Amino acid sequence: MFDINGILVSLDLVEKFFCCDLDTCLGACCIEGDAGAPITEQERQQLETILPEIWDDLLPRAREEIRANGVAYHDPEGELVTQIIDGKNCVFTCYEPGGLCSCAIEKAYRAGRIAWRKPISCYLYPARVKVHPNCTVVNYDRWKICKCAEVLGRREGIRVYEFLRQPLIDRFGQAWYDELVANCRLYIEQYLS
Repeated sequence: MFDINGILVSLDLVEKFFCCDLDTCLGACCIEGDAGAPITEQERQQLETILPEIWDDLLPRAREEIRANGVAYHDPEGELVTQIIDGKNCVFTCYEPGGLCSCAIEKAYRAGRIAWRKPISCYLYPARVKVHPNCTVVNYDRWKICKCAEVLGRREGIRVYEFLRQPLIDRFGQAWYDELVANCRLYIEQYLS
């Protein structure tokens, strides 16, 4: 682990390779799993605020779920997560031609309809941030559905921390990311070359 200004970062972020391969996985991370994406209470409020702007992009079943149960719920571990439908699909997923799953929030952001990109846990994926009473930890969440992203990342020479450059900057700041990069480069030079 690296300790970057009190935030512990798993060595997997520097040792592993990753680059999303949406042509292969079709956005499976938004439709697989047994719970929604982790969010903060502030993000839940943000989701409710932007809901009118993305409503027409949502699947009919997602609209029903949101009307009945809201945009979020607490999973079995007590973590606040986005609402899901059919036991897996995030309510904010929508589908593009060819079956590609996309995010209605990100779609609206890219179109300039909203100013918020999406929950930070989604933006940071495949990294997961856990805040503990004495520290914050950033881990790489390896998942079999992302195997194609590992293959593409290795082929392109993109390490996890490089793939996550902008989300890590957005979450922790430019100075923090610059220190992470310096530590990663030193580690690569000493242990992976």
